[in-house]
Amino acid sequence: MSFIVLVIIAMCVIFMVHSIRYKLVTLPTMKYFKSALPTLSQTEQEAMEAGDTWWDTELFSGKPNWQQWHQIDAPKLSDKEQAFINTKLAHLLDMLDEEQIQADKDLPEAVWAYLKREGFFAFIIPEKFGGLEFSAQANSTIVAMIASKSLSTAVTVMVPNSLGPAELLLHYGTQTQQADWLPKLASGDALPCFALTALDAGSDAGSIQDFGIICEGEYEGKSTLGLRLTWSKRYITLAPVATVLGLAFKAYDPNKLLGDTEDLGITCALIPTCHPGVKVGERHNPLNQGFMNGTTQGEDVFIPLDWVIGSQAGVGKGWRMLVSCLSAGRGISLPALSAGTAHLCTRTTSAYTQVRSQFGVPIGAFEGVQASLARVAGLTYSIEACRQTTAQAIDMKKSPAVITAIAKYHLTEMSRVVMNDALDIHAGKGIQKGQSNYLANNYMGIPISITVEGANILTRNLMIFGQGATRCHPYIFQEIQTIQNKPADEAVKPFDKLLMAHLQHAGVNAIKCIGYGLTGALFSASPVSGPTKRYYQKLNWLSSCLSINAELAMLRLGGELKRKEMLSARLGDVLSHLYLASCVLKKYEHDGRQQGDLPSVCYAVEYHLAQGFTALDEFIDNFANMPIAFVLKRLMYIVGHGCKQPNDKLVIQVCSALRQSDASRERVSHLCRIGDQGAIHTMEHAYNLSRATFNYRALFNKWVKGRVDTVSLSFIEQVELAVQEQILTQEQSASLLEAEKWRIAAISVDVY
Repeated sequence: MSFIVLVIIAMCVIFMVHSIRYKLVTLPTMKYFKSALPTLSQTEQEAMEAGDTWWDTELFSGKPNWQQWHQIDAPKLSDKEQAFINTKLAHLLDMLDEEQIQADKDLPEAVWAYLKREGFFAFIIPEKFGGLEFSAQANSTIVAMIASKSLSTAVTVMVPNSLGPAELLLHYGTQTQQADWLPKLASGDALPCFALTALDAGSDAGSIQDFGIICEGEYEGKSTLGLRLTWSKRYITLAPVATVLGLAFKAYDPNKLLGDTEDLGITCALIPTCHPGVKVGERHNPLNQGFMNGTTQGEDVFIPLDWVIGSQAGVGKGWRMLVSCLSAGRGISLPALSAGTAHLCTRTTSAYTQVRSQFGVPIGAFEGVQASLARVAGLTYSIEACRQTTAQAIDMKKSPAVITAIAKYHLTEMSRVVMNDALDIHAGKGIQKGQSNYLANNYMGIPISITVEGANILTRNLMIFGQGATRCHPYIFQEIQTIQNKPADEAVKPFDKLLMAHLQHAGVNAIKCIGYGLTGALFSASPVSGPTKRYYQKLNWLSSCLSINAELAMLRLGGELKRKEMLSARLGDVLSHLYLASCVLKKYEHDGRQQGDLPSVCYAVEYHLAQGFTALDEFIDNFANMPIAFVLKRLMYIVGHGCKQPNDKLVIQVCSALRQSDASRERVSHLCRIGDQGAIHTMEHAYNLSRATFNYRALFNKWVKGRVDTVSLSFIEQVELAVQEQILTQEQSASLLEAEKWRIAAISVDVY
C-alpha cells in the first residue's frame, strides 16, 4: 500500500512541478513526436490550412455534442430556387432523352441553348454578375434531379458550377477578372472547362509536368510580362466545346523576373480557347455517356501575366486555390449524382416489385427480393441525408475537407450498391438497352463518379483519416505545427501546454470507452427519447472507441500511419459511418420524426453502426500480436457491442412502409421526377393502377388458377368470362384491363 502511495506522490510531483515535468515528460515526448509524428510537406500544410473542420471534429473527439448538431437548421430552398425547380428545371427534364443523347454523343442543340439561356451554368455566380446565386442546397438538388433523368446532362450542368473558372474567380480573381469573365460565364457566352489531370498526374495533382516560364513576350503588339506555357491534359469535361480554359500548371521563374524564387509552384490561369496555340477537340468516350470529355494541349503558348487567376499575386497559389475549392465537387456535385441515381432506383424498383409478378404474386412478396429492396431504400435514405447535410455545411460557409471526402467516397460507393440491387431485382428488364430501360445509363455512369475528384481508392485510403487524424484531432495538428515551426527552446512551453491537455483528453476518453464497454453505453447521454435513443448511445460508444484507437495508432505508428493505407482506411471508415449515421438521425429529426420513415432510418443507422464497428474490429485484429490490442478489444466490448446488420424483421418493415405509405415512398425518392411520358412515367402509372386493382386482381388470379378451360383464352377473354360468372363487375373488369395494359408496357423491353 505504501508503495502505491509513493508512486502516486511521485507522479504528482513529476506532473505538477513544471521544471521536472519539462525534463522528464515534455522534452522526451517532443523528441519522440519529432521522429514519430508525420512531417507535413508544404502541399500538405496548405491542404490542411485551406480547409476547415465541422461536425467531424465532434465525432473524432469521443464526445459528440448532439444538442449542437440538432440546433443546425433543417436544409431548405428559397422561394426563388423552388420556383426555378418547378418551372425551368421541369421543362428541361421534359426535353431530355438520355438514350438519344448517348446515341448522338452530345446534347441536342435545343438543350444546349436552353441551358445557357436559363442560367443552368450560373448557379454559383452572384446576381450582380448576371448569375442565379443559388445555395449549395439548390445546386445539389437540381443536379440530382437532372441525374435521375439524364446523367450526361447532369455532368454537363455540374462542371461549370463545380471546381472551375467561376468558382476560382469568385474566391481568388481580381475585380477586373471577375467583371470581365463572370457575366460571360453567367450568360453562357463563355463555356468553361478546367484542365488539371494529365498523363502522370491524376489524384496526385502535385506531380503535373505541365509548366509555364515567366518571361517577356508580345501580346497585342506590346512587350508584356507573362508566361510561356506547355501542357497536355486529358479527361477534361467540356474541353471539346469550351470557349475558356482553366489551366493548372507549374510556374518557374529562372530569370527571377518576379523575385528570388525560381520554382513558384502550381498556378492557375484562364485562357480563351481561341488563343493562338491552344488545342482542344480530341474526345474521349467515357463509358458511352453523352457529355463532352476530351483533351487539350499547348506548346510554347504565351499568355499575359494578368491571365493568371489573381494576376501576379496568384502565381504559385494554385494548389491552395484548388484544395480550398474542392468542396464544390466533393461536397455538392458528386453526392448529387449519387442521390439522383439512388432516388431513381428506389422509385422505379419499389414500383417494379409490385408490377412484376411470378408464381401468381408480385415479386415484392418474396423475402429475397425484400432483402435487396430494403437495402435500396435504407441506403437511399442515408445518401439523401448526407447529400442535404453536406451541402448545408457549404451553405454555412464551411469548407470541411474531411466531410466532403466522406460524402464523395461513401455516397458514390453506396449508390453503386443501390444500383446493383436494383438491377438484380429488375433482372432481364435491367440489362436490355433502350428507351424502356431507365437504369442502364446510370449504371454505366457510376464508375465515372467513383473516378473523378480524386479516385475512390485514394480518397478512402489516404484522405479521410489521413487528413482527419491530423485535422480533426483537437491537439495533434497544433502539436505538429509547434514542433515544426518553432525553435526547440521556444516550443517547449506551448508544446507542454498542448501535451497536458492532450493527455487529459486521451485519459478521459479511455475511461469513458471502458465505461461504455462495461455498460454497453446504456447510461450514455442521448438528446432524444424513443426508438432512436439507443442509436445515439451506440454512436457515442463508437466515437469514444475511434478516439482511443486513433491515439494508439498515432502513438504506435506515428508518421508511418499514413503509409499504412489499409489501417488508415479502416479508421477512416469508422469516422465516415459515424458521420453518415448522424446525418440520418438529423434528417429524421428535421423531417418531424415521420413514422413511415422510421424503418428506413433504423435500417440505415444499423447498417452504419455495423459497418463502423466491423471496421474497428478489423483495425484492432491487425495488431493481434500486441498484448495491448487483446486487452483493448476486451475492455471496449466487455459486454459485446451487439451492432449487426439489419435483421429480417426490419427488412420486412422497410418494404411494408414503402408499399403502404405513399408519403414515405415519396420522401425517399422525391428527386426522381415522374413526368407525363417515358419509361419512368409508365412504370409509376402501372404501379398506381396495380395497387388500385390489387384486391380483385388477387380474386381474379385465384379464379383463373382453378379453371382449366381458361388456359387457351386471352387475358381479355378471361376477364370477360369472369364478368359473365360474376367474379368481377363491369367496372372492375375495365380497371383490370387498363391496369394490365400498363403493366405489360411497364415490364416490356425494347427490341431491334
